[in-house]
Amino acid sequence: MRLHVAAKRKGRTEASYREILEKHVYPAIKSRRIVEVRRTQMAALHNGMRATPSAANRALAVVSSIWGWAARREEVGAGSNPCIGIERYPEQGRERYLTSDELARLGSALAEGETLGLAYDVDETKPKAKHAPKADKRRVKLDPFAVAAIRLLILTGARLREILDAQWRHVDIERGVIFLPDSKTGKKPVYLSAAALLILSELPRIEGNPYIIAGAKDGAPRADLKKPWGAVGKAAGLDGVRLHDLRHSFASIGAGASMGLPVIGKLLGHSQAATTHRYAHLDADPLRRAANTIGATISAAMDGKKGGSVVPLHRTKPAS
Repeated sequence: MRLHVAAKRKGRTEASYREILEKHVYPAIKSRRIVEVRRTQMAALHNGMRATPSAANRALAVVSSIWGWAARREEVGAGSNPCIGIERYPEQGRERYLTSDELARLGSALAEGETLGLAYDVDETKPKAKHAPKADKRRVKLDPFAVAAIRLLILTGARLREILDAQWRHVDIERGVIFLPDSKTGKKPVYLSAAALLILSELPRIEGNPYIIAGAKDGAPRADLKKPWGAVGKAAGLDGVRLHDLRHSFASIGAGASMGLPVIGKLLGHSQAATTHRYAHLDADPLRRAANTIGATISAAMDGKKGGSVVPLHRTKPAS
């Protein structure tokens, strides 16, 4: 972890590795040295996490990665990796796209949250419930930076940390780009539409805080959007919709408009074309237009209308 992960991987990757090790792996292997870890322990670990298949698979991946690093240093044998041969759980990709109606409800909830405030519930069974405001007065306004962050996520397709960690010095208003010096895939430009530029133009700059989405602590970005997104999602009726689904929705709209997967991949900052291919099935407009054209032509011809331009097939003489 010190020599390899901390030195060569991003901080969030290191934190993820540590969480998996401390929560799952260390309790499973106890005080065994690495050369004493066997497939039986790894299989038991994997089986014990079957209720969370994705996490179970990640735990095996982390152990396998550590083993591979140790093997390259010739501290263990590459062929004795205890994770080899353990069948991973199937994982279902989860792409959730917001419909036009859901986008409209999201916009309304954000507008209400930053003006009137969003309604909240009070547990009437609690002793202090009697001191709570009346039902028609139970509203809380959203932090304008939180609202701006949510809007920027859906308008740019950027990842959460890319928006929260972006600084004003990264913004090129004239070119309409946020040039991120680092992201999950390295340096990355986040392209800004007119709507996104308008959001930035209306955001105040906090003196001493370089971040676009300023947090409560001096000079720091907002830590997360869990609470405001929970309130917005509830108000908009977006049950089960994650913040990351805004990124999927951005991509789905581009694919549905036949903008081409390479262009969408560039906008999202994908380093591999295969990652963007998940949206290929949404690019149906060219096929739909072709089917409509062919169908209309055939129908017109069958109805005896002049609009049907059917190419006649001429009988040809057989070759002698």
